[in-house]
Amino acid sequence: MAHTIRDKQKLLTRVRRISGQAQALEKALNEQVDCSQILQQIAAIRGAVNGLMTEVLDGHIREHVARDGVPQVQRAKDLEQISRLLRSYLK
Repeated sequence: MAHTIRDKQKLLTRVRRISGQAQALEKALNEQVDCSQILQQIAAIRGAVNGLMTEVLDGHIREHVARDGVPQVQRAKDLEQISRLLRSYLK
């Protein structure tokens, strides 16, 4: 079973939290809240997204790269995919 299916509820909880934070940010912008509070909300959203990314990436590495029995060719492809993804994410 894929880790995103197995951990579906936990991941969806994180996504819903991020969605709530984004809605709070939109509300704060509409209400012209002080910029320091806006920045704090943006930082909270970024932290939540980073936490989600870490959770999914960790599961991906454990499930698709580090588990026993993965052929070397497939492992190399998966590592290249992760490397591209990380470069894109960290831009």
